[in-house]
Amino acid sequence: MERTGPFRGRTIAVVDDLSRDEQRYLYGLARQIKDTIRSGRDPSRFRISDRDYQVYLIFLENSTRTRESFRNAAEFHGCRVNMFDAATSSFAKNESLSDAVKMLVGYAPESCFVLRTGLEGVCRWLDASVGAYCESAGFPKPAFLNAGDGKHEHPTQEFLDEFTFLEHLGGDDSRIHLALVGDLWHGRTVHSKAEGLGIFREVSVDLVAPELLSMPPVYVERMRAAGFEVRAYESLDEYLASGRVAPIWYYTRLQLERMGERVLDRAAELRRAVTFRPDMMSRLPEGSRFYHPLPRDRKAPVIPTFLDGLPLNGWDAQSANGYYVRIALLGLASGALGGDFQGAPKEPLRFEEDFVTEAAVTPRVKPEHKVGIKPVENGIVIDHVAAGRPVREIWDTLDKIRRILGLDVRSSHGVYHSNAGPEVFKGILSLPDILAFDRRDLKKLGAIAPGCTLNLIKDSRVLRKYRLAMPPRIYNFDQISCKNEACVSRPAHQEGAPAQFRRTGERKFTCLYCDREHEFGEIWDL
Repeated sequence: MERTGPFRGRTIAVVDDLSRDEQRYLYGLARQIKDTIRSGRDPSRFRISDRDYQVYLIFLENSTRTRESFRNAAEFHGCRVNMFDAATSSFAKNESLSDAVKMLVGYAPESCFVLRTGLEGVCRWLDASVGAYCESAGFPKPAFLNAGDGKHEHPTQEFLDEFTFLEHLGGDDSRIHLALVGDLWHGRTVHSKAEGLGIFREVSVDLVAPELLSMPPVYVERMRAAGFEVRAYESLDEYLASGRVAPIWYYTRLQLERMGERVLDRAAELRRAVTFRPDMMSRLPEGSRFYHPLPRDRKAPVIPTFLDGLPLNGWDAQSANGYYVRIALLGLASGALGGDFQGAPKEPLRFEEDFVTEAAVTPRVKPEHKVGIKPVENGIVIDHVAAGRPVREIWDTLDKIRRILGLDVRSSHGVYHSNAGPEVFKGILSLPDILAFDRRDLKKLGAIAPGCTLNLIKDSRVLRKYRLAMPPRIYNFDQISCKNEACVSRPAHQEGAPAQFRRTGERKFTCLYCDREHEFGEIWDL
């Protein structure tokens, strides 16, 4: 089989790495594969059938279902399969992931890496770093599939979940009403729902979790921004009393071991709030179905075993669907499948780098200045620093500009009234005899003090005035870092991933690896 499909070498680090059309195509393909295998028909047309194609399973956290479904899916395809775990591989010798993967790509003409790690953003980093290495070395670019990274995302689980929901709904993607129940704080499978449920045209989500285990606000905000109706409840009793109960429930196990001493004395209370009881049966809508990514806690399952033999049990079929969805994913990533895809592909991230705008200069003999600021005859004046912000923030911003740009030079700065009103303040920084800023420094300045203006002064006249907006992305600066301790870019992890951010709001930057959102001032290390 020729492997020339449009998904060849694609990395899936997060759910949104596939467009809505691509996700729907994936689910249709998985449906065909499942029907063919379950009916006993010949599935050869879905196989990669290439022993030179290598699938590496790198599981640095424990897994049974995800790892085994991928292993069996790879063997279905007739590929070579190599399995790594933390205890028996060179990762135990402090080898970086990027070094190990660069070595492995040379052992097969083409490969796919399936990774589960405690670090977040690993697949995005490897796609960039190993992809660049392969291009220079003349190797085909490998695909990277995220099988779960920390508390970030688990896209392949999300795909099998959405496939299962569609199967339950008879393929109808017009609407879904879903309850997410359990540990919504730590559960990366429910975090992925913020994107994955977007394949449905109308979405209602009920969040059922005690406050300590509630969904992180960033995912709630994403759901609402996507147009989802979102409601929250602190217990199943409160939820069932609401009178508007979803027919589809998605449970996650309670990961109280991650929360340490602060929940030990409340563990029983937290479990009781989200554990289903026999007396709740009568309050469920007709045809209800429960799902769970598994495993259940055998000692204290939130879905008790008395439900196993009832029609409510959707989790066993859900687990089996992982095999068919991952067969489809590997086939697409290899290029063997997907040749008939006709929808809209995922558009790559593009950044408009125009964050510097030249403003009109008002002719005057001398530039305007304030008491305490010596007029600059030749040099630069940075004006409107943090204009309109609290005075303390303006002083902090001036300090950041000096420290981050290394302005240990003869200069003056201060906080002054703005022309915008008597209670509106701004910062000014005068730099005599400094005649130019390079684009790198302009980008830093725009990221530290968006909205400021930079005036070039010669012979006491303003020659040019530039207004700086917040840049669309910030990268390759020593003074920035993601504040998520689990991010692959954190220096402590020694993976060599440079911090990179993209602008996602008026005052927001989001890490390109782990998707942690930061206020623009938080990314700087001072």
